[in-house]
Amino acid sequence: MMRLVVFLHGTTIMHASGVGKSRAERVQQVRRGDPHVLDFGSYVAVGDAAMKLNTWSRQGAEIAYLSSHRDESDVARDRTVLLRAGFPDGHVWHRRPGQEYRDVVEDLQPDVLIEDDCESIGGIQEMTYTSLDSATKARLHSIVVPEFGGIDHLPETLGQLRSM
Repeated sequence: MMRLVVFLHGTTIMHASGVGKSRAERVQQVRRGDPHVLDFGSYVAVGDAAMKLNTWSRQGAEIAYLSSHRDESDVARDRTVLLRAGFPDGHVWHRRPGQEYRDVVEDLQPDVLIEDDCESIGGIQEMTYTSLDSATKARLHSIVVPEFGGIDHLPETLGQLRSM
């Protein structure tokens, strides 16, 4: 079984006001501080992210989600968004006090980590993979997608995904 950790915000879900906008416009909405970006309960899937994850889940992938939130009520909103958008079952992980994203991923030890390039908030230095310890990096397959660009373009099969 392949264990996938998929980042939520900017990778698989986004603010509803980004619907119908280009990826670049979505990035600008975040940079400008568009108030809709903070309406987490109204978030929607980026493209066909739910369908892609369901495809992998049916092939046997164990999917876990990584939220950018620390507050449990915001994480609960993420769970509601995933359910409403038809994402496959999977635990929504988040950082506890004193934890960083790397701590969560290092604890989970997934086979594949899918995250976005964090363009709107500072780029590569904000990404999870860049902060992981060398042992985790050596065993983990990292896939980085453009922020708000979705995962629709990723391979249909887990075998192809792992060999990207």
